[in-house]
Amino acid sequence: MGYQASDEQVLEKLRHFVGMLNEESEKGSVIVVEGRRDAEALSRIGFTGSPAVFHNFKGVADFVDSHDSDKKIILLLDMDRTGKYLTSRLVSQLQSRKNSVSLFYKHALAKITNGKVRHVEDLSVYAPQMAGVTGARKDLYFYT
Repeated sequence: MGYQASDEQVLEKLRHFVGMLNEESEKGSVIVVEGRRDAEALSRIGFTGSPAVFHNFKGVADFVDSHDSDKKIILLLDMDRTGKYLTSRLVSQLQSRKNSVSLFYKHALAKITNGKVRHVEDLSVYAPQMAGVTGARKDLYFYT
């Protein structure tokens, strides 16, 4: 997944994606990711909220019990077998308790990256370009 000039459209769409995700978070929506590295990757590309990390809970039932039915829950789990399984379990459990569940952002991310990002933590590949670092010295991003 090397960065090329043709990726400029992907970066622009990703910036818009992160902006929309930040707005949702500010409105009180709960953004859910699978693990700590997923949360770190989101913050590296500009997400300013604090996502709920699914693996900090003791399973689906614990997660569902911990969330109010008045908040919108945005599932942004990985697109691998485990992520798809957890997504289906969470959607069915949360909807049975009348929670508002959104998969819009998960589908939007897959569309923006043309399916290249199957794990949310892979978004960190785009972090240097989203921070404005260009050229061959991507390592300079980590010094900012």
